[in-house]
Amino acid sequence: MSTPDTGHGRFPQARMRRMRRDDFSRRLMRENTLTVDDLIYPMFVLEGEGQREPVASMPGIERLSIDELLKEAAELVALGIPAVALFPVTPPEAKSEDAREAYNPEGLAQRAVRALKEKYPELGVITDVALDPFTTHGQDGLIDASGYVLNDETVDVLVQQALSHADAGADVVAPSDMMDGRVGRIREALEAENHIHTRILAYSAKYASSYYGPFRDAVGSAASLGTGNKFSYQMDPANSDEALWEVGLDLDEGADMIMIKPGMPYLDIVRRVKDQFGAPTYVYQVSGEYAMHMAAAQNGWLDERAVAMESLLACKRAGADGILTYFAKRAAQWLREA
Repeated sequence: MSTPDTGHGRFPQARMRRMRRDDFSRRLMRENTLTVDDLIYPMFVLEGEGQREPVASMPGIERLSIDELLKEAAELVALGIPAVALFPVTPPEAKSEDAREAYNPEGLAQRAVRALKEKYPELGVITDVALDPFTTHGQDGLIDASGYVLNDETVDVLVQQALSHADAGADVVAPSDMMDGRVGRIREALEAENHIHTRILAYSAKYASSYYGPFRDAVGSAASLGTGNKFSYQMDPANSDEALWEVGLDLDEGADMIMIKPGMPYLDIVRRVKDQFGAPTYVYQVSGEYAMHMAAAQNGWLDERAVAMESLLACKRAGADGILTYFAKRAAQWLREA
């Protein structure tokens, strides 16, 4: 079989390894570069003072009380990380079937937002808009007598939650619930309340993935969910075209940015979305991905720094404009050392 004519010559006229020989030429032809500007740090916040609780399934990650969150934020700002994503650990006594704690103006997430924006106004604050941390059943929405998650009734609560976050000073609200129509309703409510600068980062293609386990442990929703699942609202991992449909709907409804979750197993979705829409596109390197990397590194099977940085670069190469990753702080430090 003859070599296809690519217009770039054939061996030995074209020796592909010539440009790979030296560091300078590798750098000159490098197509993608990871920088600190690509990193968003997810953080877990809990009640109390002086509290730092390690997340057993996520080595190096802790649940932090607000005062400790502020100490951590000081380091993130110094490293140049542009934004954090907050996830509250709701005490069991504050959970309910109607998730009313989600929009409590004095709730944990709302207080954390106010504290961060007062102390570090330059740090972008992204808040999670979903009900699973606040429901006794661990689902992302309100349920009927059969346990089915109700769409429109849930959206009513999500709108209140998003407004409470915007009132507290959140720069970005990020609906991660996968209810139909919630982006449009949230955008309308933000406009009506004059939160015209509040951005929406829509979890547009959030898959019903098995990679979320450590996160659910970290926020305390795993026990509530029990043997339940989220197949009726999160996307089927078998589907790709459907993700484009979801993204298109969210952009039409007023999303400023869109998210694909999880990360590495779904980078084909990131590429398709970026190619088709060209909108600001983000990917979440989720807790299960982080846990696998760390477990292998702690066993001496993989080099933590090398595989973490490679995996983040892969997200960039696929088309992501930003990456939510639990490696963000360490990656920012490694980039400074490079």
